[in-house]
Amino acid sequence: MSSRIAVVPGSFDPPTLGHIDVIRRAAALYDELHVLVVHNPDKEAMLPIAHRLALLEQSIAEGEVVGNVIVASWSMGLLVDYATDVGAGVLVKGIRSQVDVAYETPMAIVNRHLAHVETVFLLPDPSHALVSSSLVRQVAGLGGDVSPFVPGPVARFLGSDGP
Repeated sequence: MSSRIAVVPGSFDPPTLGHIDVIRRAAALYDELHVLVVHNPDKEAMLPIAHRLALLEQSIAEGEVVGNVIVASWSMGLLVDYATDVGAGVLVKGIRSQVDVAYETPMAIVNRHLAHVETVFLLPDPSHALVSSSLVRQVAGLGGDVSPFVPGPVARFLGSDGP
């Protein structure tokens, strides 16, 4: 029997409860799950990649995620190159709205064409459907309480010795 390996890519800037929800559910579906912090040139990052990796690892540990989860980063080429390198046949993407579907669908088609990597869309828990990292950055930047939207390690980081 072959191993089922998937990748959950994202900027995770910062990780949200929605991200952890998708990671928890994807970890239950696959034998090995790579949570991959990728650089998005279209977004100005709030947190350095090293901080995002550490916050993801802490949040996954505290978030009762069960499974073989590997947290890594990638900036050396196409996302499907990483997937191919680790033997993953699936990318898992959290989808909050029709806007996300419209944005992700062309990429999913191209990724399948380039490397025969399928994309699986997971819908969020309704309590996380409207939360995005962009919204969290905005609230945190204006001094607001982000604890209802982010895992404990992220809330502690942003509330005390954050960026």
